[in-house]
Amino acid sequence: MKYIKFLLIGILFGIIMTKSEAISWYRIQEMFRFQSFHMYGIIGSTVVIGMIMIQLIKYKQIKSIEGKTIQFQPKEKGVKRYLLGGIIFGFGWALTGSCPGPMFTLIGNGFSIILVSIACAILGTYTYGYFKDKLPH
Repeated sequence: MKYIKFLLIGILFGIIMTKSEAISWYRIQEMFRFQSFHMYGIIGSTVVIGMIMIQLIKYKQIKSIEGKTIQFQPKEKGVKRYLLGGIIFGFGWALTGSCPGPMFTLIGNGFSIILVSIACAILGTYTYGYFKDKLPH
């Protein structure tokens, strides 16, 4: 029963993703072909909202849902790792037509083929975990 709040947030997230058409393969294809601003507008607005929320959390010292203090750790300097990670993420997104957030929303919308992408994402996560210590960070 204590996890009901997370279920409700997940349902709300799924509704927003569906109604905004962020789960549409055609919208994602338009984005990667630079034919439409729709997805860039969604991504850009979430980045701006995220930046505002982080500043509010820091300024107002807002606590987490469990009542704990939210702490932000400084990131390592350097762009190379973020570029490489972004390129790999973008290739996966372009090939599957979905990023990790909407994958579960697609299941809820009846697109069971996305289970292949979810299985590959899980496999990729475990593969990274296995080789993490051997990779340059």
